[in-house]
Amino acid sequence: MTSYSRVALVTGANRGIGWAIVRSLCQQFSGDVVLTARDAARGHAAVQQLQAEGLSPRFHLLDICNRQSIRALRDFLLKEYGGLNVLVNNAGIAFKDDRTSLHFQAEMTMKTNFFGTQDVCTELLPLVRPQGRVVNLSSTLSLLALKCCSPELQRKFTSDTITEEELVGLMNKFVKDIRNSVHQKEGWPHQKFAAYAMTKLGINVLSRIQARKLSEQKSGDRILLNACCPGWVRSDMGGPEALKSLEEGAETPVYLALLPSNAEGPHGEFALEKKVVQWEPGSELPAWVQLCVRL
Repeated sequence: MTSYSRVALVTGANRGIGWAIVRSLCQQFSGDVVLTARDAARGHAAVQQLQAEGLSPRFHLLDICNRQSIRALRDFLLKEYGGLNVLVNNAGIAFKDDRTSLHFQAEMTMKTNFFGTQDVCTELLPLVRPQGRVVNLSSTLSLLALKCCSPELQRKFTSDTITEEELVGLMNKFVKDIRNSVHQKEGWPHQKFAAYAMTKLGINVLSRIQARKLSEQKSGDRILLNACCPGWVRSDMGGPEALKSLEEGAETPVYLALLPSNAEGPHGEFALEKKVVQWEPGSELPAWVQLCVRL
């Protein structure tokens, strides 16, 4: 019988928070750590940067918007490791240019942040071993998006019985309604942060659904899956005004990725600063969220 090594994998990890998560996992995780990026040159450069610190991550190409690329990664994991112990879905994009049309922003961020992450989970969640850990990077802006949705949409997004198919329908409707300039009338957020925040709202709800499915399908495997906000981090996405360093931004994702084998939870939750935040419109938002939105 083949004995495989333990393995952790981080998507979108050639820079920023993803890179810092890989760095921290290399220091703390007992097993191999795979850094993925959609650009091979940048991915290898990121690996070399960590090797210069005495760390030993592996690299694999991954474009989360390309199903063939995801399946190539899946096949690599099955061949090299026979499965997966830790999956951190970090890859994502955000537009900073207000001149970009809201529809284009919504279409591209939804394609990457929500549907790309969903496709990675579809292919890789079946590989997660018993006591495995899955972390989906989200944002506290998702709570702000929930607050700005109509009461009807809030009920749908906080329902304990919403299905993945229903969620996909809502995410597609958001993009369609923006294209048709009826999103405000239909009860969607319409502020400048709406496109990005709605993709992260989708990630939170998807995480709740995925956790529920894992509990039903693999009830004895004690796999824990959660979403989290790293905080407002000084990265290309967060900008120089942000409050946290990359290392500080990696703390909550890594905490969830390394929950001990005897941990009872959290599972299907949204975490901030290593603490569970209730997924409801009335949840209190940190002061930095309002500051971040104003900038």
